Amino acid sequence: MIIIGRADKADFPELFLRDISIKIDTGAYTSTIHSHDIREEVVDGEKYIEFRVLDPDHPMYTGQLFRTKKYKRKEVRNSFGISELRFVVDTSIILFGNEYPLELSLSERSDMRYPILIGRKLLKKRFVVDPSKKDISYKQKKKSKK
Repeated sequence: MIIIGRADKADFPELFLRDISIKIDTGAYTSTIHSHDIREEVVDGEKYIEFRVLDPDHPMYTGQLFRTKKYKRKEVRNSFGISELRFVVDTSIILFGNEYPLELSLSERSDMRYPILIGRKLLKKRFVVDPSKKDISYKQKKKSKK
């Protein structure tokens, strides 16, 4: 298994995000991304959702509207232990040069330090968390580009 620190930077190719800060949270099962303008639409009998990622104040914010049919609604417990019904989209993450499938719940996280939280579902059987470390994947990526 790969050692990952308490925080890192990752790429999300389908969301056009590169080197974005993530927080590793072993207390969370589901991974989450800060999103807004989330709405479900039906066109010609087919459902899809639209959403924007990151906060408009975030340096990587583009305002791009994403649309996908690869989603579901799921009950997720928030950091206060309260269950919420959230949209969850299928996407991928790149860490340590490898691409992994990832489910991201869409949630308002503007008051949080990290716009993306990575939970146990991705970590399980792949990573061991060392809370004394940070940005291991990102440093490895920068080193390999030299």
